[in-house]
Amino acid sequence: MSKGTILIVDDEEDIRDLICYNLKKENYTVSSVENGEDALKLAQQEPPDLVILDLMLPGVDGLEVCKILKANSATSAIPIVMLTAKGEEADVVAGLELGADDYITKPFSPRVLLARIKAVLRRRKQSIPAEDDILRIGELTIHPGTRTATAENQPMELTNTEFRILHYLARRPGWVFTRYQIVDAVQGENVPVTGRSVDVHVSSLRKKLGSCGSYIETVRGVGYRFKDPSHE
Repeated sequence: MSKGTILIVDDEEDIRDLICYNLKKENYTVSSVENGEDALKLAQQEPPDLVILDLMLPGVDGLEVCKILKANSATSAIPIVMLTAKGEEADVVAGLELGADDYITKPFSPRVLLARIKAVLRRRKQSIPAEDDILRIGELTIHPGTRTATAENQPMELTNTEFRILHYLARRPGWVFTRYQIVDAVQGENVPVTGRSVDVHVSSLRKKLGSCGSYIETVRGVGYRFKDPSHE
């Protein structure tokens, strides 16, 4: 029984074949195309459960494909995992801010790619907790109503900005967020938050979290993601 349908978009035949082989072994239904134009046509005709999207494509590039898919109500909910060469940090940031769900750098491990695909599909099935829901993740408990949090049953003294960053990341474990997405989400009325200051707030937050500080992972050159230890 198929675990879902995945569309691979990459202009390198060897990479398409490698990904197809590994996905089919895991019982996914797979289709593949070599350019952005064909990807857009196929995604609109037969929407897949997930798209693996190379950024360096002839004609319509991966970022434009991502933008078009996310702007179309018929395809906007399709998860997108970007494939990119190492060092293309600006493109990764742009893709995530356009709505991509995750990214993999080339060269890549097929096992890592499969794990990321499973994680993205799992997140899509899970509902995001409401703003005022109490969150319990590992040894961490977050109370939005009282703006308090405990790590290993010990209360923490967090600033308003630190709490908002923690809550924003923890509501969506596994999701990669750029610094500017975090800024937009936690910007206060009186305290300005910038992309650079996010790093300072996260550094302070990790220290206050103690051993739970490892739950906040740095995504190099991009931003941060929250790790749920129960999914390791």
